[in-house]
Amino acid sequence: MISNLIAGFALLLTPVFALVMPALTMAPTAAAAVDYLSFSTNDEANTTEVFSNASPSVVYVTSTALRRQMFSLNVMEIPQGAGSGFVWDNSGLIVTNYHVVARANKLTVTLSDQREFDATVVGLAPERDLAVLRLIDPPEGLIELPLGDSSELSVGRKVLAIGNPFGLDTTLTVGVVSALGREIQSPSGRKIRGVIQTDAAINPGNSGGPLLNSLGQLVGVNTAIYSPSGASAGIGFAIPVSTVKEVVPQLIAYGKILRPVLGIERASDQWIKRNRIDGVPIVRTYRGFPADDAGMIGARRVGRNDIVLGDIITSVDGQDIKTNEDFLSAMEKHRVGDIVTIETLRDNKTLRFNVELTETQ
Repeated sequence: MISNLIAGFALLLTPVFALVMPALTMAPTAAAAVDYLSFSTNDEANTTEVFSNASPSVVYVTSTALRRQMFSLNVMEIPQGAGSGFVWDNSGLIVTNYHVVARANKLTVTLSDQREFDATVVGLAPERDLAVLRLIDPPEGLIELPLGDSSELSVGRKVLAIGNPFGLDTTLTVGVVSALGREIQSPSGRKIRGVIQTDAAINPGNSGGPLLNSLGQLVGVNTAIYSPSGASAGIGFAIPVSTVKEVVPQLIAYGKILRPVLGIERASDQWIKRNRIDGVPIVRTYRGFPADDAGMIGARRVGRNDIVLGDIITSVDGQDIKTNEDFLSAMEKHRVGDIVTIETLRDNKTLRFNVELTETQ
């Protein structure tokens, strides 16, 4: 009887041990099978692949200025600034921010393999905070970044920033697109529209470096941060690649942004605001330019202190004009040779002019 009970109890325990024992024996085997060196999540694999492919295209830009000593009159090289940049093409063209190279007498570009090259300025666009440099005696094998499409971005999409924050070369930070269509002020005081906001850490030294999407394509140029302390606070800004595609070819060809002009001198925004003018007054027109040829007139002085306004620009192709920024933004939508419709106010009468735009002379 007792032996039968023992046998039955053993049969009950057998399934339990069968369930427990494999787990006990398999756990060490499963743990041993995980190799961290070969394991990565899909997101980690994408990040490392993008960095590996893009980092050889990112450069470190340093600028120095020449200063004369007060007493000896000897000329010294003074560090002016530092930032990042990236290879535009394999001929040695480098794109960076204007504020990185502004007022520099000497420029040095350091590649990812630590080779240094002197560089010269090809073109500057302070109103877009962009600059193009050319390496003197460029090496072979420069790798350019593929260009993406900033219009395809949406809030929440992953972006990667590569640069040289605080001089720490080839540093990667990862984040998302926090917002689109932001506006920031350029070094010239003009507004840069359509700016990308990201929480990828951007610090001093990141300026001019690329902002990349998950395919490793350029979608922006890192340019500014919003921070009370001067370091990253999770709010960084990048110039969209759509702007870069428009500006860089002009800087390469002409050394500046080639914009169409009317041939007028405009009143300042301070004067407009102080005198409560609704529109942008023309101070004077230049002979031989479209505005003068179309019959627009500037202001004139009557007596010693009185000024009689001529045409006040109120609209360009249907876009209301209140400030100089409005006027310049409207003009930048057009190219040389375009015909635009400009409405002005003169002696309380609305006039309309169809003007063919010309280039700066």
